[in-house]
Amino acid sequence: MDFGAVAAFLLIDLLLVLTPGADWAYAISAGLRDRSVVPAVAGLVAGYAGHTILVTAGLAAVMAAHPGLLTVITAIGAAYLIWTGGAVLLKPARPSAGPAMPSARRVAVRGAGVSGLNPKGLLLSVALLPQFVRPGAGWPVALQTATLGTLHMITCAVVYLTVGLLARTVLGARPRAAAVVSRISGVAMVLIGASLLIA
Repeated sequence: MDFGAVAAFLLIDLLLVLTPGADWAYAISAGLRDRSVVPAVAGLVAGYAGHTILVTAGLAAVMAAHPGLLTVITAIGAAYLIWTGGAVLLKPARPSAGPAMPSARRVAVRGAGVSGLNPKGLLLSVALLPQFVRPGAGWPVALQTATLGTLHMITCAVVYLTVGLLARTVLGARPRAAAVVSRISGVAMVLIGASLLIA
């Protein structure tokens, strides 16, 4: 595998992961609401693992042959983002250690839904990963794709853990600020979902 291609991929991928979006909003919400941000981040990473598996199995070729599939995936993902953002708006996250918190499994499943159904994340996998795969580089194409997808998952895990922990540390002692940031996160998810539906 070409080291230059991997380095270029990591740079672009890091810039994309550092751009706030639905994943950030979910990590911030989890950092404020849950005992641990790890289940939320594990769920987000699991969604991207699903993308990697699909792209490695040849999803890009399937989507090229059936463009309507992307429209369906986009509509489902946008609806899920709107639903998740609406839930955050109705019940904004506050720093809490109370007994009424959702289970770690539920938090992880929701996180997998946020990233797994996020059409922008899927497009990143379908459009970005293949550009850095080198067919004659000595590694099978599927292995190169899986490696780049794994690097993306590691980048996501590091960034989203940092975001969630910073939200807890910075906003944990400021309930009003935490509620405002939580509402902003909910609005961001709704707007991202609505813009995907409109587009």
